[in-house]
Amino acid sequence: MSSTTGPLVPETVDEFRALARARLREFPHTEVADAPDIRRAAVLLCVVAGDDGTPSVIVIRRAYRGRNAGQWGLPGGRLDPGETAEQAVVRELHEELGLTAAPADLLGRLDDFPAASGFVITPFVAALPDTAELKPSPDEVHSVHLVPLARLAADEVPHWVAPHEAVKQPELRGRAASVPESVGLLQMRLGEGMTIHAPTGALLWQFRAVVLLGRDHTDARVAHFTQPDWTQH
Repeated sequence: MSSTTGPLVPETVDEFRALARARLREFPHTEVADAPDIRRAAVLLCVVAGDDGTPSVIVIRRAYRGRNAGQWGLPGGRLDPGETAEQAVVRELHEELGLTAAPADLLGRLDDFPAASGFVITPFVAALPDTAELKPSPDEVHSVHLVPLARLAADEVPHWVAPHEAVKQPELRGRAASVPESVGLLQMRLGEGMTIHAPTGALLWQFRAVVLLGRDHTDARVAHFTQPDWTQH
């Protein structure tokens, strides 16, 4: 296990796989029931070994076209007709990044997130040995970023700001003052030029809380996290 300014985190993908499988097995995830106006999507919090072997989660910046143009995200997308959420994340991972995940690579799931766009997002957690097959689709992915688990677990990464401070990346200026979680919007400050809001930020926050920190499920729910207006389109 290794650490920066946060708790100990797995040092290898194998260590992560064992930890995630155990903690997700004990996590009572919540599901949003079907309704006529609900659209379904699924995403993958996919941990791989970086060039130096450091276990990292894949974060992508969407291509600058279509829905969510240029926004931070996770591999995934909407479900095709007749498709399960598990099938969708495996398909989307391959279509977007060229990576292949087998059913055994899926370690468990987190809470459904009811996004303000009308989509219900189902997040899965996976572990792959490396990114040797990585070949991003330029039609869907602008850039791929590997965020070390130690960085994601660092104490200073989650930050809560006043709603007017939750602006798009190019408009961020300096460090907004923190406010209480009960009245603020989440920012996951993962690095220079990488500040991520809900819904992706909420999914990263829950992944951090449940899998990396081992928090009790009663303190790790995210469905109530508010999204900035500009992420809803």
